[in-house]
Formats: sequence, C-alpha cells, structure tokens
Amino acid sequence: MRSRFFAAAVALCAFFLSPGAGGRLVAAEPPVVILANRDDPDSLELARHYAEKRGLPETDIVALRLPLTEEITWDEFVVTLWNPLVRLSIERGWIFASRPGARDAVGRDRIISSGHRLRALVVCRGVPLRIAHDPARYDPKTNTLTANPSLRTTEAAVDSELALLACDDAPIAAFVPNPLFRQDKPSSLLLEQILPVGRLDGPTLADAKGLVDRALIAERDGLAGRAYVDIGGPHRQGDVWLEDCVPELQGLGFETDVDRAPSTLADGVRFDAPALYFGWYTGSVNGPFADPDFRFPPGAVALHIYSYSAATLRSPTQGWCGPFVAKGVTATFGNVGEPYLEFTHQPQLLLRALARGEPLGRAALYAINALSWKGVVLGDPLYRPFAVSAEDQWARRKQLPPATEIYARIRRMRQLDAAGRSEDALALGAAGLAQNPGLPLALSLASLRRSAGDEPGARLALQPFAALKRIRRADRPLVLAGARELHAAGDSRGAVDCLRRLLDDSTLPRELRLAGLVAGAEAARASRDMTLASRWATEHAALTAPPPAPAAAAPAKP
Repeated sequence: MRSRFFAAAVALCAFFLSPGAGGRLVAAEPPVVILANRDDPDSLELARHYAEKRGLPETDIVALRLPLTEEITWDEFVVTLWNPLVRLSIERGWIFASRPGARDAVGRDRIISSGHRLRALVVCRGVPLRIAHDPARYDPKTNTLTANPSLRTTEAAVDSELALLACDDAPIAAFVPNPLFRQDKPSSLLLEQILPVGRLDGPTLADAKGLVDRALIAERDGLAGRAYVDIGGPHRQGDVWLEDCVPELQGLGFETDVDRAPSTLADGVRFDAPALYFGWYTGSVNGPFADPDFRFPPGAVALHIYSYSAATLRSPTQGWCGPFVAKGVTATFGNVGEPYLEFTHQPQLLLRALARGEPLGRAALYAINALSWKGVVLGDPLYRPFAVSAEDQWARRKQLPPATEIYARIRRMRQLDAAGRSEDALALGAAGLAQNPGLPLALSLASLRRSAGDEPGARLALQPFAALKRIRRADRPLVLAGARELHAAGDSRGAVDCLRRLLDDSTLPRELRLAGLVAGAEAARASRDMTLASRWATEHAALTAPPPAPAAAAPAKP
C-alpha cells in the first residue's frame, strides 16, 4: 500500500508541476471532468455551457452513450457508464490505477488504484440519476451493514457511486462509509480516494444552466439575502442539526428567522431573499415555495430534509430538488430513495464547511457519512458561496444591484451591531434608507432602533410602509411584519392603517389573513378602535371555527 501511494505522489508531481516563466515550476490546476450523455443534445449543450463559463477546455468533457431514462439497471450502469469512464480516466491520468484484466462480481473492471488527481466530477442533465435495486446482484456477504434489514438494497444514486470511481471493489449492498465525513483537515492521500461530485440538472435545460450562471453571480457579488431555519420536524436528531445552524448563520451576519412550530412554513410568512434555507419537509411543495412568483436569490443554498426529495429532477412540482432548481436555487441536496436520516447530508456540517470557504463538492463530502447510497448534490461542485467575504462585498457595494445592496447593507449593520458598534450600524441603516427606502431595510433599522430604546426613531424608520401606494404580492408578508413593528414601537394607529390595506386584499392566503387578523385586532384595541377590533376578531373566529358536525341520521321506521 505504501509503495502505491509513493508512486501516486511521484505521478502527482509530474502532473501538477509544469515549467513556468523563467524556467520556474508552477502548479497546474487539477482537471475537472464534465460528464454528458452523447445521445442527449441538451446534455452536450449543458456540458459546453459549463466548460465555457468556468473557462475549462472542452477536452474535459466526457460524452458517453447512455440511456435516456432517469433510472437504469446495474447492467446499464456498469456497461455504459462505470467501465468506460474508469478506462478513460486511467488512460488520461485522472486516476492512478492499473487494470489487471479481471472483473468483479458486479461486472466492473477490477483496478488497483492509488487515488485520483481531479478537482471534481460534474454530472450533466441527461446522465441517468438512479440505479434500481437488483436482487440478483444483492450479496449480503460483501457488506456487514446489511445485517440491518432496512439496508438490504442495491438501489443507489448514480452520483454517489461515481464518488467511488478511484476506489477498489466497493460493495454495492447497503452503503460505503465515507472517509471524508467530518474530516476538518483530511490528508492529501484521503482526498485522493473520494471524488467530489455535483450534478447540473433540473426540470429544463435552462434550469440546469441556471445552476452555473447563478453560482458565478454569487462568486462575483457575494451571497446576499436572509437566512431561514424551519425546526420542529418529526425526528429529534434532525432538529438538533437545524438548531446548530442558527448560531452559525447569525455569526455570519445574516438576519435569521427561526420557526420552531411543528408545522412547515406557512403560505404568507415572511420569506424574502432566502439566501440560506434549512428545514423540514412535507410530501409536496407547499408554503412560500408554492407561490408562483417565488424565486431564490442568486447563490442561494437550500436543504429540505426529505427522503425522496430527488426521486426525480424532471418535475417542477414533484419532490423538492426539481422544484427548488426551477425556483432558482443555486445549490441543494436530496435523495433518490429512502436514505434514513443518519445517512443524509447534515445541514450544520454543510454550512460549517461552506462558511470556511470549501467548494460545494468538498463541503457535501464533509457533511455526509454514506457513499454508494442515496444522496445527490445539485449544483456546481466548484461553487463557493462565500468566495466573497462580507467585508469585500461591502467594499464593492456601489457595483451591486440595488436589491443586493440592501441585503448587503443589512448584513453589515448586523455585524457592526454584534461588534458593539450600534451607533455605526444605525447610521449605516439611516443613510441607506435615505438613498433606497426598501421595506427590508426599514424593518431592520426599526428593529435595531427599538432594541436601543429609540421608539420614535423606530417609527420614523417605518415610514416607507405608510408611503406604500399599493401592496405587491411579494410585499404582503413584509407589510404584516411592518405593522407588528409599528405596534411594538407605539404606533398602533399606523399598524391598523397598514393592516387595513393588507386585509382588504381578497386574494390574501388564509394563513397570512389569519395572522393579519390577530395582529389587527390587537393593534385596533390598543388604538381604541373597538368596532374594528371586534370585526377582525369575529372574522378570525369564523375562519378558525370547526366545521359543524353532520346531522344525526333519523331512526329507521319499525
């Protein structure tokens, strides 16, 4: 084993070092393999798009003749994908291995490997997604984990199998423990064992291309928006993971909303600019995600804990990964089948790795303990959400789009306030509000002023809500939040005026109307408008009253 790794180190030197100017040796960038389906024109177009946008040579594209279905058999996987890719990778020096000429029980070419030299493997739309369980190939002797009946399957995500491309004879029953899981400082030898894999896929070709384009926007402008964590799911361990995300997000300076109710996020809750979202699931798209106007901001990272979230990526409504990509997410994570909670991507570990600058593919390997299993990473594996620091983003604020600048300013305000520079934070918010009076900034400044005991200043910061001529669909949750802030700052009459305009909208979602009626009745009572308070309380009671019990059947005649 030692001699194999020594040979790999010598080969790495030869590949990574090349003569530079003045005869000096300079490091060469490790290659990226872009895997496409030769029989799918969209797949080839996407591969070329990625190579162009990332400045990679088209020689990095590997186009194989593959089935056009999302699910394939083990025979199809081995014959059309695994074996050809292994052979080509050895020929091109991407994998350091020899082929003794035999095949294993699965039909894969046997290799004697000492690692790889790749930055990542990019899997393009058109490459199959899932390998079906094959009872004929199921051999419990190859994996002691199959003592657990729940793990007696050979079903797997194609991408999770490809992460093991440089490994010898990995079993396909159950999963293979990931040696990079929670490795904060993995050795180079460990990194050369496992391949970072990311998939560019989605309901349409345009959706898949967007994963590339939005990553580049975020790497240029920095991640801007708010953070949301939806806790209160069916498994305590998942709630612990999500709770651990909260201080990490706040430490990064993101304004963070946390929902600990047992239900998922309701339609109509505040959900503007979700740059970072981690939460629990329902079986189908719901809440703010179901709003036809909803879009993630560029660079957004989202994880919904759900077993079958990536069972298909071709639908904008089924599961969660396909709809997230269709809604403009830049990176998300899912499962092609039942993974069981312990063997999914852990959100707090993903966030930790991404925040310290890891690219998406490496961060995903840090956050999952099972390979040859169900996990899928949707997004460019080279994407670095935090490539631009908050300080650098703020220094370049004049080049940012106005909507991005508002959230960059809010983040800077929070960082100043956390550093004990509350006066600087308030001044920054006031200056921004004078230049660009956006509702999110008004809410943030009002909250900071109220926390500092300056209620008149908070009311002044909330003037953009009074100036609204009409309430846009996307602004309705912000108006509810603004009304609550006005009431908390002592302006109950202003809160009533905001809520009157909001509740006059007959198309308001039920959950938002109920919340508005509760807040409105409270504010109306505080402003001594008892007639309006009674009307809103009565409407709320009518909307929440249980349906009448069915009438009892008449007794049968004797």
